[in-house]
Amino acid sequence: MLSLCICGTAITSQYLAERYKVNTPMLQSFINYCLLFLIYTMMLAFQSGSDNLLSILKKKWWKYILLGLADVEANYLIVRAYQYTTLTSVQLLDCFGIPVLMALSWFILYARYRVIHFIAVAVCLLGVGTMVGADMLAGREDSAGSDVLIGDILVLLGASLYAVSNVCEEYIVKKLSRQEFLGMVGLFGTIISGIQLLIVEYKDIGSIPWDWKIALLFVAFAVCMFCLYSFMPLVIKVTSATSVNLGILTADLYSLFFGLFMFGYKFSGLYILSFTVIMVGFTLYCSTPTRTAEPAESSVPPVTSIGIDNLGLKLEENLQETHSVVL
Repeated sequence: MLSLCICGTAITSQYLAERYKVNTPMLQSFINYCLLFLIYTMMLAFQSGSDNLLSILKKKWWKYILLGLADVEANYLIVRAYQYTTLTSVQLLDCFGIPVLMALSWFILYARYRVIHFIAVAVCLLGVGTMVGADMLAGREDSAGSDVLIGDILVLLGASLYAVSNVCEEYIVKKLSRQEFLGMVGLFGTIISGIQLLIVEYKDIGSIPWDWKIALLFVAFAVCMFCLYSFMPLVIKVTSATSVNLGILTADLYSLFFGLFMFGYKFSGLYILSFTVIMVGFTLYCSTPTRTAEPAESSVPPVTSIGIDNLGLKLEENLQETHSVVL
């Protein structure tokens, strides 16, 4: 379902660009952040206690500014990269975010992976490679952009910022709350994207030939993006940011299926193969849970502060308490 939401944002953006020559990624993101602000930030404003908006801002305002900046710029850099490099390069280099995400999860979330997780990631990346090969055989490969190196660097930066945003999202939704993450992203995402919108896209917005079809495409994009942001924390909370990113690799394939009818893409059997390979890797990854390296607290009291007799008495009390709990 998350992949279908991403597919919806891709299709509407491409339709706006190809049919109506509208290229306003920051405006589209700004509308999404405004929706998050109106719903989730307002929910925080009316809550009481430590979950209140003002209480959160007093304690962690600078952290959420950095999170909002990472999220906004990740969205912008990936879309901007299409102007410089090829679709194939974006699809391949965008996968750089997965190993970055795993590394950040290792050091920040103390996630510990098993061999099967690395094998699963390799299988998913193999599926992406198969999909890129199918793109080239089907003629979907774009011509080189104006500066491929700049485009590739933008993709790598965008993928890394996505990884930072996803790791922060996993920490917040598991340790704090989904409403806090979405509310803070909505607040600072609206401010940051609004400022950037006025700087980089004011001319493009002024030249949009507005009619009901263009407005409907903007609404469809906003709905898909809002659903993606609203539902992703729910999935991350019961799985992990890494598994979610592996699963949404299928979004490009859903975009292809829609593109067969809307943009005249050519079909290749390799697309079905790549979808199967990605889903096999995704299933492998989810089949074995990751573990954390956080040390478990011992129920046995430290020996240094009590004598041998007291230690025996304490252990006897612990055994009695455990027996009562079992009963």
